[in-house]
Amino acid sequence: MENARSVGQGGLDGFARKKCQMIAYVTVGANDIALARRFYDAFLPALGYGLTVGPEGLSYALPVPDGQRPVLPDFYVKPPFDGQPATVGNGAMVAFEAESQQQVRDLHAAALAAGGVDEGAPGFRASYGPSFYVSYLRDPQGNKIALFSSNPNDPTRDG
Repeated sequence: MENARSVGQGGLDGFARKKCQMIAYVTVGANDIALARRFYDAFLPALGYGLTVGPEGLSYALPVPDGQRPVLPDFYVKPPFDGQPATVGNGAMVAFEAESQQQVRDLHAAALAAGGVDEGAPGFRASYGPSFYVSYLRDPQGNKIALFSSNPNDPTRDG
């Protein structure tokens, strides 16, 4: 049985080897870009993301070393292109990987202080693996965000 991380019997073909990164960018809508920026600036720079501000909204991306391909996905916060108010996707969530459990705790607190709403305090969840440490928030628009770490050097749920 294959899972999302397995390659399968045939391995990767040439195109797949060149295009392993499947998700290029994630966009969430926001009606108040300044409020959204305050929230996302509270934790995305600590995860290595740089910010470009343009008339169309906020573009967060990881740095690209000279001669290298971009590290994806990029993360965009923008007003909807159709001109209608931004709404929250029911069941949609964006997860960002932190370096450690401590960083999850620190960034969760920073995001709350910047206008986020707690949707689940940092910690282990019984329904996930023993090393998956996660917190959940809502941004000021109501988009659901997860901050997680699976650092093998941190303690596990089981001790």
